[in-house]
Amino acid sequence: MSRSVIKLFSKGLSILAIGIIFLSFDLLPLISKAQDVKPLTLQQTIDLSIKNSNILKAANARNDEAAAQLRQAFDNKLPDLSVSGSYLYLANPKIALKTNAFSGNTDSTGSKKGIPHVNQAMYGIVNASLPVYAGGKIRYGIESAKYLQKATILDAENNKEAVILNAINAYINLYKAAVTVAVVKENLKQSRQQDSVFSRLEQNGLLARNDLLKSELHTSNVELSLLDAQSNLKTATVNMDLMIGYPETTVLETDSTGFDKILYVKTIDTYEQLALQNRKDMMALSFRRKAATAGIGIAKADQYPAIVLTGGYIAADIPHLITITNAANIGVGLKYNLSFWKSKADIAEAKSREVEIRANEAELADQVKLQVNRAFENFLLSQKKTEVYQKAVIQATENYRITKNKYDNNLVNTTELLDANVSLLQSKINLAVAKADVLLAYSKLLETTGILTNNQ
Repeated sequence: MSRSVIKLFSKGLSILAIGIIFLSFDLLPLISKAQDVKPLTLQQTIDLSIKNSNILKAANARNDEAAAQLRQAFDNKLPDLSVSGSYLYLANPKIALKTNAFSGNTDSTGSKKGIPHVNQAMYGIVNASLPVYAGGKIRYGIESAKYLQKATILDAENNKEAVILNAINAYINLYKAAVTVAVVKENLKQSRQQDSVFSRLEQNGLLARNDLLKSELHTSNVELSLLDAQSNLKTATVNMDLMIGYPETTVLETDSTGFDKILYVKTIDTYEQLALQNRKDMMALSFRRKAATAGIGIAKADQYPAIVLTGGYIAADIPHLITITNAANIGVGLKYNLSFWKSKADIAEAKSREVEIRANEAELADQVKLQVNRAFENFLLSQKKTEVYQKAVIQATENYRITKNKYDNNLVNTTELLDANVSLLQSKINLAVAKADVLLAYSKLLETTGILTNNQ
């Protein structure tokens, strides 16, 4: 290869390297921007979850469908109107009459008339009918549609409560993961500092090699714990990003403000009464039972006659034969199904549906009471755990201080010091998690009672 080619190649590499450097400077703001931490509060999480929830979007669509069905039920009271018309082209048939019906007919000149030559026909018909009485089918149909629409709306509100609770649960899980990572990182920092001190002591012959290895092993275990904690945090972050409609790479920073607020709790009897009054699924089932009762009336309507007002208009023109105009009519129509015994099965089916829904109401009431009691006990338990963990942190902190002083005075070995450190780390994590669990348990109690939405 000639020197000129080598120089050209080297120059090209230099230009490429300079380009890569400048490109790197251009990409640095983008990389930095992609790694920006986005603060997120609990209320923002709830609002964004409601806004982006596909469950609620589907529920809203069902609300629109129920509203359309109600409009259809009201439309049954309106008159039916139909218009029809035709134009017919007729061929020239060969007709041989066996009578003298046309033989005596003459025109104005005295000539005999033959059969008219007809090759086209046109007609139009307008019909209208207005239901006057249908055995109550229209009225009960409107009632049923109203109750079902209300039940659908309540289903959507119940779904909203579930979405809010799910958002709170996801936010608290993200907070727990972030707190765990922070605590483990702090512990890892302290452990590495301790390794550094132990290493210098071991080099100066003031510490046994075995004690240094124990400390380094402890540091390795903390590093493994940090990897697990970071993995959990990543999963919780992606889950939250998807829930609130953020890009999956968005790094979130939780806010624990309000986790320590005082929560005022009512008695279990009060929560049970609130649940029976406010649970949207119970209210929706009640409206469905009323719709089933209206369905019995719809089934019975077939046993009664139907009366309608009718009216119409006909216009026709058959060239060379006949022209009809102003042929209007009005009247009353009556229809009665003599096979009324066939409706007995429909009535029995409608009654069975009502009985089934009543039984479901009673079963749901029992389940609601059980759910409220379970949520209430879980809340009380979470509060008691927090109190215990607060004492545990104080005890673990004092235990580590005493153990560290003893270790500095060669009264305990390295294993005891490391155990005290692990206990302190675990107690801090337990307390942070317990405080978040109190809020989650309280939110679950409100959701079970049916008043979570009203308390946001």
